[in-house]
Amino acid sequence: MSTVTKEQVVRWLEATAAVLEENKSYLTDLDSAIGDADHGTNMDRGFKKVMEKLPTVADKDIGNILKTVGMTLISSVGGASGPLYGTFYMRGGMAADAKEELDNEDLINVLQGAVDGIIQRGRAQLGDKTMVDALLPALDALKAAVAEGQGVADALAAAVAAAEQGMKDTIPLQARKGRASYLGERSVGHQDPGATSSYLILNALLATLRA
Repeated sequence: MSTVTKEQVVRWLEATAAVLEENKSYLTDLDSAIGDADHGTNMDRGFKKVMEKLPTVADKDIGNILKTVGMTLISSVGGASGPLYGTFYMRGGMAADAKEELDNEDLINVLQGAVDGIIQRGRAQLGDKTMVDALLPALDALKAAVAEGQGVADALAAAVAAAEQGMKDTIPLQARKGRASYLGERSVGHQDPGATSSYLILNALLATLRA
């Protein structure tokens, strides 16, 4: 497989909505330890709204679809995750402007734009115990795999593996951003919910490509 098609992007968003609904309690449990105990509920609500909007843009280009997802999340998700994930899809969509399919380089550009947007919006860096700890290693792994000549699905598999490791690596970290940072050392020993949802979202894309 050499590209991600528009139809696969739509199926990815549908798979994301399903996996976030399935993991709603899990994400909320993670968030209850170090946050507001609402991450799972917020993400599930946001993607239910995305599912309502998706049929109206499913025939548009990938950039348009992703930007619509971003705007929907910003308007419907509470807490910090709405603006952050909204920015993720908005900036990713800008990088996919007018595209009907994504090749390896396009995929890198989409993820680069999305991650840059989150870093600019949330001011988080690697090691701050946030979604960046899953997304930045994923981006680096995607670039490395593409540079080695791997196809889209294999390169994405490397990115997902890096995101999963990055997610697990948040457990021993002390939070330096967001609500969790108020806990100081008490945030140590808990997996970050934002890094977890980021991993789930990327894994949903991989599962879609392999289906």
